[in-house]
Amino acid sequence: MADPRGSRNSMQPTKSGSRRMTRSLTIVDAQNEDSSSVDSELVPSSLAAIAPVLRVANEVEKENPRVAFLCRFHAFETAHQMDVTSSGRGVRQFKTYMLHRLQKEGEQIKHFDGEEIQMYYRDFCEKNIKQGEYTKMPEEMAKFYQIATVLYDVMKTLFPSLKVDDETQRYAKEIERKKEQYEHYNILPLYAGMVKPAIMKLPEIEAAIRALRNVDNLPMPRVQSAPTIHDNIDMHEERIIKSDILDWLSSVFGFQKGNVANQREHLILLLANIDVRNKDLKNYHQLDTGTVEHLMDRIFKNYRSWCNYLHCKSNLNYPPRSDRQQLQLLYIGLYLLIWGEASNIRFMPECICYIFHNMATEIHGILYSNVHRVSGDIYRTETHGEESFLRNVISPIYQVLRKEAKRNKGGKASHSAWRNYDDLNEYFWSEKCFRLKWPMDTKADFFVHLDETKSAHERPNQVAAGNRKPKTNFVEVRTFWHLYRSFDRMWIFFILAFQAMVIIGWSPSGSPTAIFEEDVFRNVLSIFITSAFLNLLQATLDIILSMNAWRSLKITQILRYLLKFAVAAVWAVVLPIGYSSSVQNPTGLVRFFSNWAGGWRDQSFYNYAVAIYLLPNILAALLFLLPPLRRTMERSNLRIIVLVMWWAQPKLFIGRGMHEDMVSLLKYTLFWILLLVSKLAFSYYVEILPLVGPTKVIMRRKIHVYEWHEFFPNLPHNVGVVIAIWAPIVLVYFMDAQIWYAIYSTILGGIHGAFSHLGEIRTLGMLRSRFEAVPAAFSDRLVPSSKEEPGRIDVEADSSERKDIAKFSQMWNEFIDSMRIEDLISHRERNLLLVPYSSSKGSVVQWPPFLLASKIPVALDMAKDFKGTDDAELFSRIKIDDYMQSAVIECYETLKYILVELLSDPGEKLIIDQIGDKVSTSIQAQSFLTDFRMSGMPLLNDKLEKFLNLLLDDFENTVVQEAQIINVLQDIMEIITQDVMTHGHGILENSHSPHMDNRSDKKEQKFERININLVYNESWREKVVRLHLLLTVKESAINVPMNLEARRRITFFTNSLFMRMPYAPKVRNMLSFSVLTPYFKEDVLYSDEELNRENEDGISILFYLQNIYPDEWTNFEERIEDPKLVSVSKDKKELIREWVSYRGQTLYRTVRGMMYYRQALELQCFLEDAGDRAIFSGYRAEKKGTDHLQALADMKFTYVVSCQIYGVQKKSSQDRDRSCYNNILNLMLRYHSLRVAYIDEREEKVNGKPEKFYYSVLVKGGEKLDEEVYRIKLPGPPTEIGEGKPENQNHAIIFTRGEALQTIDMNQDNYLEEAFKMRNVLEEFVKRRRKQRKPTILGLREHIFTGSVSSLAWFMSNQETSFVTIGQRILANPLRVRFHYGHPDIFDRIFHLTRGGISKASKTINLSEDIFSGFNSTLRQGYITHHEYIQVGKGRDVGMNQISLFEAKVANGNGEQTLSRDVYRLGRRFDFYRMLSFYFTTVGFYFSSMVTVLTVYVFLYGRLYMVLSGLERSILDEPNIHSSKAALEEALATQSVFQLGLLLVLPMVMEIGLERGFRTALGHFIIMQLQLASVFFTFQLGTKAHYFGRTILHGGSKYRATGRGFVVFHAKYADNYRLYSRSHFVKGLELLILLIVYEVYGESYRSSKLYFFVTFSMWFLVASWLFAPFVFNPSGFEWQKTVDDWTDWKRWMGNRGGIGIQPEKSWESWWDGEQEHLKHTNIRGRVLEIVLAFRFFLYQYGIVYHLDISHHVTSFLVYGLSWVVMATVLVVLKMVSMGRRRFGTDFQLMFRILKGLLFLGFISVMTVLFVVCGLTVSDLFAAVLAFMPTGWALLLIGQAFRPLFGRIGLWESIKELGRAYEYVMGLIIFMPIVVLSWFPFVSEFQARLLFNQAFSRGLQISMILHGRKDTISS
Repeated sequence: MADPRGSRNSMQPTKSGSRRMTRSLTIVDAQNEDSSSVDSELVPSSLAAIAPVLRVANEVEKENPRVAFLCRFHAFETAHQMDVTSSGRGVRQFKTYMLHRLQKEGEQIKHFDGEEIQMYYRDFCEKNIKQGEYTKMPEEMAKFYQIATVLYDVMKTLFPSLKVDDETQRYAKEIERKKEQYEHYNILPLYAGMVKPAIMKLPEIEAAIRALRNVDNLPMPRVQSAPTIHDNIDMHEERIIKSDILDWLSSVFGFQKGNVANQREHLILLLANIDVRNKDLKNYHQLDTGTVEHLMDRIFKNYRSWCNYLHCKSNLNYPPRSDRQQLQLLYIGLYLLIWGEASNIRFMPECICYIFHNMATEIHGILYSNVHRVSGDIYRTETHGEESFLRNVISPIYQVLRKEAKRNKGGKASHSAWRNYDDLNEYFWSEKCFRLKWPMDTKADFFVHLDETKSAHERPNQVAAGNRKPKTNFVEVRTFWHLYRSFDRMWIFFILAFQAMVIIGWSPSGSPTAIFEEDVFRNVLSIFITSAFLNLLQATLDIILSMNAWRSLKITQILRYLLKFAVAAVWAVVLPIGYSSSVQNPTGLVRFFSNWAGGWRDQSFYNYAVAIYLLPNILAALLFLLPPLRRTMERSNLRIIVLVMWWAQPKLFIGRGMHEDMVSLLKYTLFWILLLVSKLAFSYYVEILPLVGPTKVIMRRKIHVYEWHEFFPNLPHNVGVVIAIWAPIVLVYFMDAQIWYAIYSTILGGIHGAFSHLGEIRTLGMLRSRFEAVPAAFSDRLVPSSKEEPGRIDVEADSSERKDIAKFSQMWNEFIDSMRIEDLISHRERNLLLVPYSSSKGSVVQWPPFLLASKIPVALDMAKDFKGTDDAELFSRIKIDDYMQSAVIECYETLKYILVELLSDPGEKLIIDQIGDKVSTSIQAQSFLTDFRMSGMPLLNDKLEKFLNLLLDDFENTVVQEAQIINVLQDIMEIITQDVMTHGHGILENSHSPHMDNRSDKKEQKFERININLVYNESWREKVVRLHLLLTVKESAINVPMNLEARRRITFFTNSLFMRMPYAPKVRNMLSFSVLTPYFKEDVLYSDEELNRENEDGISILFYLQNIYPDEWTNFEERIEDPKLVSVSKDKKELIREWVSYRGQTLYRTVRGMMYYRQALELQCFLEDAGDRAIFSGYRAEKKGTDHLQALADMKFTYVVSCQIYGVQKKSSQDRDRSCYNNILNLMLRYHSLRVAYIDEREEKVNGKPEKFYYSVLVKGGEKLDEEVYRIKLPGPPTEIGEGKPENQNHAIIFTRGEALQTIDMNQDNYLEEAFKMRNVLEEFVKRRRKQRKPTILGLREHIFTGSVSSLAWFMSNQETSFVTIGQRILANPLRVRFHYGHPDIFDRIFHLTRGGISKASKTINLSEDIFSGFNSTLRQGYITHHEYIQVGKGRDVGMNQISLFEAKVANGNGEQTLSRDVYRLGRRFDFYRMLSFYFTTVGFYFSSMVTVLTVYVFLYGRLYMVLSGLERSILDEPNIHSSKAALEEALATQSVFQLGLLLVLPMVMEIGLERGFRTALGHFIIMQLQLASVFFTFQLGTKAHYFGRTILHGGSKYRATGRGFVVFHAKYADNYRLYSRSHFVKGLELLILLIVYEVYGESYRSSKLYFFVTFSMWFLVASWLFAPFVFNPSGFEWQKTVDDWTDWKRWMGNRGGIGIQPEKSWESWWDGEQEHLKHTNIRGRVLEIVLAFRFFLYQYGIVYHLDISHHVTSFLVYGLSWVVMATVLVVLKMVSMGRRRFGTDFQLMFRILKGLLFLGFISVMTVLFVVCGLTVSDLFAAVLAFMPTGWALLLIGQAFRPLFGRIGLWESIKELGRAYEYVMGLIIFMPIVVLSWFPFVSEFQARLLFNQAFSRGLQISMILHGRKDTISS
């Protein structure tokens, strides 16, 4: 390369290489993007090393294209050497692209040599390195050092023979020596050179760094540094690692460089933030001992608990005479380094404890030369490779996780077939974990899988056969019995209460006092026998359901299970025997036990037995009343206590001592006692007692006549009828506690909210009345109290109030400006809402103009019309209104100030002063009305208005403006002196001066000389604007602002200032915090195409939003015309994209909202540090964003967005991915403190073979591109192990900082005014509470911002709002069962990072990952609170299908929760009343929803049995029954309340009433009903029930992407059918048939008043389930769309399926997918499906005996003949189907003859049946009702036996039968839609139902415009 020509020639591309570059995964067309960034950002992962070289080439391109060309050539050569064969993914395409570019550029660059690049390198170093060292910031220097390093590498590589001069060598050595100091940093530039940023000068940072750099007395390992590529620089010298404690740990244990750098900054910031709190900054040199002790306690609390639990000694040792602080920092640093590199193992906190335990032993051994306890060797200070910890410790454990995750088979395998995170973590809860040894033995039982070897015939995804490793402590089995097992105490209580109430009701009196009768009391005592059997059931379930975990259990746990079973079995025998011995004249089963008992006739035996049986319960009750004792005993690790507690609960590491304090216990106990009393009283008097009488009559009545063939005609007591009547009542009994919970929680939540001061300011009128108190409240709540404030100046006596108002004004104005930028208010409204900064000037407080608006015009009218001459009377009228008085005085003073400043002649200024003096003296002398004429004021006002308009107008010609201003000014002065003042002439005449005499000689007039430049003075101009507003705004300001969202925010913020919240600390003393947002593939910023893409009606998203938010669009158009608010460089299209994106659920909206935290912190720092003058001048007037403010903000706040696939998006060729990458990059460039974490996948060669490696990477915005800050290698792909979202959070959590962590979802928003309260909220973590309990999670309320999009969005918004406010308010206090329900909760970060993170991630079981973090926090003795004085925005799904998918996902998640160990442990370890709270607010709500639906089925099938058997007709003849027939309906009416969604409406109405007034709440309720809210809630009830039940029975739960866009499109009929067919349509049609049969054949209860209500609710349910998706589908009843939908559905039904055919394309593919759950279910689930299918045979069995053709014959032969008919029909259908397939094409004539013969045969048979056998037309319709369900039953059984039918060749017949049924169902549902579509008004009504009025108008306009556009184009 010495010869430039040769080098150039060598770079010429060959002919073969000049072929056209092909498009690839990693290369996009460079022409479409900025070419300066394309190549460097699209480097294939296997060539990542050349990316910095290409970035440098792009950087120097403009300055020196020749050097840039050399850099690219060097990159190309390096790429070729790295992958000669181009075997890596995308390498060939990339090299081809580079070759083309080099060829193109090489033609323009004819000559170059090494000297040129050497000269450029020297100049660059001189200009940027040498000079910049003293002037440039570290970030700029990092960039320069990187460029210089690359340039030197290029020069030495391409020109090896070039002679390098001394100066160049000196620069190269210096750069090599210092380049590590100038790497890209995150927050702290720890190795900054001469220019240190402000954050590095903070004393707390310096103290923390000094403490970490104390490496004295540490044995320093010596390492051999790696040689550099600079051959002429001797860098092979041995060096000593001696930087800080973390470097020392890294050298000893082999942690990664990126991990060390990340945790170093993490630890420094933690120490600095903790240490600075409440510390004197004047003498600040070193860390307090207490700081490190505090951090030690926080981080190692879980570790110490783990050691105590396992009875092993903690390895946190401090030998005598050791440096205690240094050792503590070593231990903290070690733990953080382990945690930072642990990857997926972070979800296993006790595994990390085990790793730390052993590594801490090594540290102690190294420092104090101890002997290794196993090998006997002395610990040596040996260095390890950078990745040795990852390789030797983390990777082996990760591989175990990965192998277990593969067994999950994508969520399709049974939970018992594989071990999840919890199973593997709980391995470390036993002493067995120490068998792993240290270093870990990879042959230990934990690592070895007994079934790793696979047989040859095994499929790749099949879990190998063999002995599986057992589950640990718990097995998640798919069964509903988990509900009983987890909440057994609740079910036993309800069952025993039901039994006791039935016994009492059965007594002759039926009164509750009957319990005191001896016989009744003796019968009631039988409940203990029931209790014994229920306990036996519980013990049996414990054994059966935990069977797969027995091999992992201790022998003591197994013994406990067996003993529990044995004891329960003994009681199940002893109690019945004892009871039977006490009963006189026993019968039945009691007689059997009595005979068996023999001589045990002593009645007292049973009483003694019961007393002994109740003894454990009595002890438990005593401990319940002494929570501190119970808590202490449960948490104790003393062996004697463990032995005592062994029977009560198994010993586990978590779930111990969760009992609340006495006050909390009493509160929620009282709540539940009141609720249970109400529920039991209602159940007794409404549900049980009314049925007892009829039941007795039914049981006495003998029935001999049946209308069908009765198999058990002699069944005693008519048991079948009794069951049919009582079964739905029993279900309602177990469900209605949920309704009582809703009622009580609503009432208590409303009271609690009222006492919390919610809703005290809910309107603008209320705000205006209390605004005077707002500054004081702001100062009290949001301004830290301070004894001494800097920069104090002498002000008036009321300076304190003025200063409060001045500080308030800074915040208030920033708040108002933020709403203006968000386009919620207009310019005019902003001006009306702003508070002047300079409140120190003037004699009155300057309130915002919206309070003073119209006050001046009213005062003028008052003065003009005033007839008296008494000043006091006029002034008293004005002073009645404080705001009017303030406005009058301010107007006068401001006008005087404006005139004095505007006039440039001193004499004229003197005139103004004299007029002012005259006003003052007149007021003092009470002669104001004498000296001034009020009649002239209106004229003066008009002129002033004109004058102010001229001052504010923008004139192109200043001379013209000045002339007009002078003219009006002279008019004003003339009016004042002549029309207003009585003696105004005297002032003018006495004001002559020498200046004026000179001017009169020059023919000049008075008031002609003004300072016109003042109109450009911003401060002066603000006063003019304010005065103009005060004078001109005449209408009432009650409607300012007009925007409802702006009103809501203003009223909520001001109201919150009067709520209870902790006092604000200073910013420096506040807790530091981070915000973490997980992001996958959601929208970042809408593109132009997305905004303008029109649907079938011509409606685009942009048009839709313009009509939904018309005022905000108007404000936006006004804003973009203002150069002060919008950058000139911004394109209008870009601004429109942002405007739309800020109204959607986009990452842009979320990031903007979260960055308000930083803006708020900077303002708060300013208010604390600024003196009085600065405060009165204003935040904006001072230098905004100084280095000091930014430094403190950086210390306290970090925002990380975890963009999991950002690296993939960067290199993708997909337009959407590239757009997402560019938009995320723009966010980083806009917000410099934003950080993005992502998982980078790289391909690297190992032993010549490409392998994939994974990294957690943190990047930040640079100058134009992102800059990598940290890169930490992972043991494997992190997201393959668990659920995607928690894994995404987990990989990024290591990059967060601070003591608190707020989790924010991608669909959330934040507000500047709420960000001001963040430091108050964080004080909740340290606030003093009872028992010194500190919260671990702070719950915050949310505002649902999507409520205005559509009626469905409004329903969801109200439902969600009630949950996140009144719902969670009650959960937190008094019930103490609030968990984490999603974001935006704030976590105690240190607590959770040492206890498994902020979510749980096991596949499938942790689908609802958020709530499990709440479970985990509570089980680990955490404490969760809820706070409503701050709110965060949240978006919700807005379309019917989106909402249904969301509800399905949540129901799936609750189904999985039911099976989980967390719910089991909480249910068993909470006390009884807290367990009730837990049940009814989590899985119980979904189980109650399912029971509600089940009640309808049980009731109707019971009616069907009674009607078809004829029992009902027989029983109704009984008079006693006839008089009590309404009892059942009264009880069932309860169920209707739940079904209609009224349960969900109650909290909504209460919360809206509380916060917005009960009149508004009533209006909302009525409007919601008119918009069919009950239809919506009834439909979603079906969604909950279906997916909850199916998940527990069969599994199949998965994350369902709902989409967060705007629903402005019409969902096709086929889409709705696919989504709702099995969950709603099938069930709806089944209920429809039941109701029809009941109506046709039944005559029961027809005269009952409640019959209509009960059956109406069921008809309503059917209608809702069948037609709600179409009612809430945009344009669902438009005729053309209905026709198109039918065509599309027919096409879908007819398409054949197959491999690769999507369900959206073919019915067959969809049908196969719908049976997916049956493919993977267990035998229990399959059998249950078959058993449930048998219910459909009841229709045929019952109806055939009611046919006229049967002639009332009840022989079984009738039913047999019906099956002959059924079989014949099926055979005929099969013949037709086969004929169509075999003869339909080639033998068309034969097929026609076959069909003709079949038709003739059918006609003949029907004729014979009609004429001979007596068949009637009604029989034909009845036959359809009889045989259709039978066919469906056969179809369901066929699906369950699919493998069998497939083998015998009948599966195709089953499929065709299924297709036929789908056609029939589709037609039945589609026909009403067709009918309604005929009427145009239905579609219009639906549009108004779905969308607000503005959009409904817009929809019509759009259709007209769209039609016109089509007409024009045609």
